[in-house]
Amino acid sequence: MSANFITGTGTDIGKTWLACALLRHWRAAGRDVVAFKPLLSGFDPQQPQASDAGALLAALGREVSTAELDAIAPWRFAAPLAPDMAAAREGRRIDFDELVAFSRRVASANSGPTLVEGVGGVMVPLDDRHTVRDWIAASGLPCVLVTGSYLGSLSHALTALEALARVGAGVTAIAVNQTPGSAVTLDATLESLARHVAGIPLVSIARDSPQAGVARLARMLCP
Repeated sequence: MSANFITGTGTDIGKTWLACALLRHWRAAGRDVVAFKPLLSGFDPQQPQASDAGALLAALGREVSTAELDAIAPWRFAAPLAPDMAAAREGRRIDFDELVAFSRRVASANSGPTLVEGVGGVMVPLDDRHTVRDWIAASGLPCVLVTGSYLGSLSHALTALEALARVGAGVTAIAVNQTPGSAVTLDATLESLARHVAGIPLVSIARDSPQAGVARLARMLCP
């Protein structure tokens, strides 16, 4: 098994973009890849291709159909809210045990690179008792923490790491996506972060030339 959980320090940090970049990299190298976005909020059935699951399917070279969406994103909700809130609006709830069982099952079903993408940041609520970090820990998957280079990203990244450590979630790497227009440079972010995360590899993803960072991360996750 060569599966990893893609999580982030917050919403819109680039989890799906990075997951798609990794999938395309592995496919170009002839690897047999799969990816899943089990929980999806803000889903518009009239525009499924615009969703995170739609982007993953496109990166996998698969059709964006109801059957394919059911296979990789079985818990889909319309409201662009935290999963517990989005589910409540539809009179539904997320069964945490079923979510974990699904994640474990799909992670072990493929021998090639496998990605399970989370939702929002590591502390996003899933129900009354569980957050994304609990999902990661219970799934037993190592994770990649995606952060940015904006002002405040250092605190967000270190807080997320501490939250993950408290539940024993393993972090394979931290991917720092360059934030456009930030007053803080990507190099400065990496230099500062490195002083606080000894033992966890840092991978920089430059906005204008992301290929080198994506390739490095791909090798780390699946040699």
